Amino acid sequence: MKNFKQLEIWQRGMDIADIVFDMYEELPSQKVAELKNQSIRAAISIPSNIAEGNSRRSEKEKYRYMEISLGSSFELETQALVLFRRPWAPRSKVEHLLKVNSEHQMKLMAFMKRLMP
Repeated sequence: MKNFKQLEIWQRGMDIADIVFDMYEELPSQKVAELKNQSIRAAISIPSNIAEGNSRRSEKEKYRYMEISLGSSFELETQALVLFRRPWAPRSKVEHLLKVNSEHQMKLMAFMKRLMP
């Protein structure tokens, strides 16, 4: 079993979580409380499921956890797009999150392809 912390997709997932935490620290909490909580949960779920999946023995099980991670990534993308539509949203920060998240989705999908025959 590989150390999940050495996986690039886990490291990038952690970067995404950092970006989300940093972005929401600057926003007015009364306007984004629910969106913030849901976005943070989705962001944390990305690397968490990669780590958990890496502990599984079968490729099929690993694939399933990567699939859950990918789902969390798409959930986060939707939440970022909701935020982006707000006039007070930090556009450049949301665009950065969307870019990094999209790149991560592609890397994660490539990793998933290697798990399935």
